[in-house]
Amino acid sequence: MINTKKVLITGAGTGIGRALSIEAAQKGYDLILVGRTSSTLEETRSKYHTPNARCIVADVTSAEGRALIVDAVDGSLDILINNAGVLSVGHLADMADADLERMTTTNLVAPMALTRDLLPALRTSKGRIVNIGSVFGDIAYPFFAGYSATKFGLRGFSDAMRRELSGGDIGVTYIAPRATRTATESAFSALIEPLEMTLDTAEIVAVQAWDAILKGKRESFPKGKERLFVKVQRLFPTLIDKSVGAQARDPKTLAALNASLQS
Repeated sequence: MINTKKVLITGAGTGIGRALSIEAAQKGYDLILVGRTSSTLEETRSKYHTPNARCIVADVTSAEGRALIVDAVDGSLDILINNAGVLSVGHLADMADADLERMTTTNLVAPMALTRDLLPALRTSKGRIVNIGSVFGDIAYPFFAGYSATKFGLRGFSDAMRRELSGGDIGVTYIAPRATRTATESAFSALIEPLEMTLDTAEIVAVQAWDAILKGKRESFPKGKERLFVKVQRLFPTLIDKSVGAQARDPKTLAALNASLQS
């Protein structure tokens, strides 16, 4: 049975975006899949049988790409999922301008601009904005400084829009997964053990995200130690400073990072 509600997912060609799309298809939504590469979007669509799913090849960081997306929505949208994101890992001192600009533009500016452009369609459907952030948007991790900054910004944007739209008909949900097993994992795989990261599959993230979306939650964090750490971070940030700072200074962590950057 086709659900008449229309869902748009950016970054739908791989990783969490693909998993969110498959989960949405199983719920019968009318899907609009957005990404930069036609072949990966088509591969996502091939994972399920939803004749109404549309693939829109567009770059969310450009005005032209966002215009294509607005045209595809055609005046009404029930759920916008801002999922597209990029990651660069390393010492800030070694980070190129291009890496910082790519993360800022993709992870923060693009979701803000696309949300702005789609507000009329969301108002028509009394819809919901969903921003896929990260636990790193609460707990800023060393060697992920640029990425953490963009996710802090996305969390702030989510809170601001929730308040700006309060009293209206548009809801806002912020989803904060922990590290996830996707192709992006290769960028930080050497740090998983020394930084004691717990990784979820994209499928687990998608299930938990859709549970939060359908319940109209304001925010959602993974089950486990990270949820506790977020609470400690908000109340007693110096405790997290000491714990994570010690991990960052550990010779094993630095050796793993340097080895990964040289490979």
